[in-house]
Amino acid sequence: MAESSPEYMPPKVWRWSKPSGGTFANINRPISGATHEQALSVGRHPLQLYSQGTPNGLKVTVMLEELLALGHRGAEYDAWLIRINEGDQFGSGFVAVNPNSKIPALVDRSGPEPVRVFESGAILVYLAEKFGALLPREGAARAECLSWLFWQMGSAPYLGGGFGHFYAYAPEKIEYAIDRFAMEVKRQLDVLDRRLADHRYVAGESYTIADIAILPWYGGLAKGWLYETAAEFLSVQDYKHVQRWADMLLERPAVRRGRMVNRTSGELSTQLHERHDAGDFETKTADKLPTQE
Repeated sequence: MAESSPEYMPPKVWRWSKPSGGTFANINRPISGATHEQALSVGRHPLQLYSQGTPNGLKVTVMLEELLALGHRGAEYDAWLIRINEGDQFGSGFVAVNPNSKIPALVDRSGPEPVRVFESGAILVYLAEKFGALLPREGAARAECLSWLFWQMGSAPYLGGGFGHFYAYAPEKIEYAIDRFAMEVKRQLDVLDRRLADHRYVAGESYTIADIAILPWYGGLAKGWLYETAAEFLSVQDYKHVQRWADMLLERPAVRRGRMVNRTSGELSTQLHERHDAGDFETKTADKLPTQE
C-alpha cells in the first residue's frame, strides 16, 4: 500500500502492493473469503457464540449474561474464542457463519435448522426479540432504543477505525488524522453526555440493548480501557454524565461476567477464554487453569 506523506498523490487505480503496516498488518487484505480450512466447534447449549473480548464482542456476552440473569434458560450459550490477531476469523467454518470475517458471530441451534446471525447490532436485536427482553416492544420507546443502538453502530467506527487506529495502531502519527477523529469522538461523547444528563439510561429510564451496545465503546473510553493514554488525551473526565452512567452499569453482575468472556488481556483472574457453563466463572478463569498461555 502507498505511504502516507505530504507529498503522496493517489494513483488513478489503487493496487495492493505491500502490507499496510501498523498493528493489524498481518490480517489486513483487500479481499474476503477463507484463507484456510478450520471447522468451528459446537457445544451443548442452544446458542453458539464465536467471538473475542473486544468492544463488539462484549456486547453479545453481556447481553447473554443479562438474559440469563432475567431467567431465560434458553439463553445458555457456549462462547468459543476466535483469536483475531491470529486470523481465526478467516477459517472456513467462521466465514460460513460470517462472510465478513468479523467477530462476533452467533449460531442459534435451538430450532430445527441452525440460524446464523452476524454483526453485533443484529445479534442484540435478534436476541432481544427472541426472548422478549431489553428492547421495548412498540411505539416511541422502541424507536428511541433502536435509534441509539444504530447511533452506536454508525458512530463507533469513527472511534475505533478512525481515532483508535491513528492514535494507537498506525505505523506513524499523522496529526491531521488524529485531530480529525479526536474532534469527532469528543463530539460523540458530548452527544452522549447531554443525553445522559436528563435520562438514567441511554434510551430513557429503562436499561436496554442501547446501553449494552454503547457501554463497551464509550464506557470503555470513559473508564480508560481503550487506546492506552486516550482517556487523558480526550479529557474523558469532563463527561460527568457518561462517567455516572458507565459506573452504574459496571456494577451490574451480568456486565461483570460478560466482560470476562473471551477476554485475552488484563489480569488473568478477569479472563475466561471460553465459557461453556455458568460455573466456569468460578472454576476456569485463566489464573486457575493448569496451563497458562
